[in-house]
Amino acid sequence: MQFFHSNKPFHTEGGATLASLTIAYHAWGTLNAARDNVVWICHALTSHSDASDWWPGMIGPDCLFDPAEHFIVCANILGSCYGSTGPLSENPTTGVLYHSLFPAITIRDMVQAHILLREHLGIETIAVLVVGSVGGYQALECAVMKKDRIEKLFLLATSAAESAWGIAVHTAQRLAIEADASWKEAKPHAGAKGLKAARAIGLLSYRNYNILVEKQTDPDVEKTDGFKASSYIHYQGDKLVRRFNAFSYWLLTKAMDSHNLARSRAATVAEVLATLSQPTLLIAIASDILCPPQEQQFIAHHLPQATLVEIDSEYGHDGFLLQVQTITQHYRKCLNFFDAETTEST
Repeated sequence: MQFFHSNKPFHTEGGATLASLTIAYHAWGTLNAARDNVVWICHALTSHSDASDWWPGMIGPDCLFDPAEHFIVCANILGSCYGSTGPLSENPTTGVLYHSLFPAITIRDMVQAHILLREHLGIETIAVLVVGSVGGYQALECAVMKKDRIEKLFLLATSAAESAWGIAVHTAQRLAIEADASWKEAKPHAGAKGLKAARAIGLLSYRNYNILVEKQTDPDVEKTDGFKASSYIHYQGDKLVRRFNAFSYWLLTKAMDSHNLARSRAATVAEVLATLSQPTLLIAIASDILCPPQEQQFIAHHLPQATLVEIDSEYGHDGFLLQVQTITQHYRKCLNFFDAETTEST
């Protein structure tokens, strides 16, 4: 892991100011002389900058993104707890950790922070911006904010504006965190029980009825307690509590709610999408109930150069992390098409 530090004030969309900024990131490969081999990966809600860890099979020799060919960057988002400035960072003004006093942020703030990192790394253009879920929110915002810096988009299981369904899920998760008696205590692990409950709510939207019935049904029909499905939910909640933080979770779900390409742009979402000319591959997952295919269909309908592929995955929204072989096949096929199209146009 590497760190980019900026001592310049960072102004958020909401009007707050961070006296300084740190962004944690991972990089693989080497920036070539032409500076045109950059693949930038945006991570999802509770992921981190080591994309080779949470997206196995996507980075490495003979993988879709090979460090021998590409300069691959993944940066931790602002507000997270994996090295970038967030609620567990020290407030330089007070000398104590921010905790619940960290200012509200938006997807655009995350993008602005990563733009500073891109400039620091000497990257002028990004050949492919690769993203899934909330990473797609960042990618679309980045493409709107810096149209001339992004050459191609690869979007998975994402949307152009947070849906009422997504906002409702996030609100339920925050209610769970806020119900924890320790919430807002000035301690790193405050709200841990609420975070576990929030993860349980989230997991139901990341997966779906079919996969839970298939994998978590008890064969013992005499059971009245101790069910596999219940144990699974507890296990996943405890797992997140060990690696994440309630303050960041609460903050980042609020940021996701703010996602809307039309905000402050005097245009509809469809009109904003129509301004993006980058060749784009969209992957939709048929069983995704959090960010269902109609979200990607909407994007594809309004982007001038979009190809939409719908894949089957029993894992719902999390399918974009697990169906690596299928995703790789579609990407390579579509990339060849984009390259041929570019060659013809020149």
